[in-house]
Amino acid sequence: MELIFIRHGQGEHTLNLPKSLQNPDPALTKEGIIQAKSLRNQFPLSDKDVLIISPIRRTLQTALICSEGINCRKIVSPLVSPRMFPQNPEWNPLPCDEILKKEMVKDEFPGFVIDEDLPINLWIKGINTLPESEFNSLADNFLIWCKQLGKKRIYIISHDGTITSYRQFITRGKLSRKDFPKETGWFKIDC
Repeated sequence: MELIFIRHGQGEHTLNLPKSLQNPDPALTKEGIIQAKSLRNQFPLSDKDVLIISPIRRTLQTALICSEGINCRKIVSPLVSPRMFPQNPEWNPLPCDEILKKEMVKDEFPGFVIDEDLPINLWIKGINTLPESEFNSLADNFLIWCKQLGKKRIYIISHDGTITSYRQFITRGKLSRKDFPKETGWFKIDC
């Protein structure tokens, strides 16, 4: 199975750092929309493809734009929501990384499917500050679930820290913030 992790396009939360990180629910910028459109050429999706998307507006918008006109399966899951990297128990989650409520996702992104099989606490807090051992257990279950989807290729639209956390877990390598993907940057990992 091939996992292609894609970072969302430029979000409003990156325009006036560090103050803009305090803004809740930031959308894509004009540049972020252009970046999301460019993903169509890089990854020509088909109806047989699956996208797994973080329940954050900028990732949902990226998925909506890059899959426009394609009736592929779009699954929203907090298992790919924002994650701090590296983990530091003294850090607090940022308002820009708060997960959208399931009802809001259903209303605003009606073609997307909500992953209902997860505990409610993941839909409230996500994976942002989970200790490494808890994240690793969830990551292992996530990979098993991905394999059960029966697809050769799965696209995951997520965040820099989340992508780096999964890369580190899958490859068993040691990564740093220098390994973060840029906006709409991507990594392919064979599992």
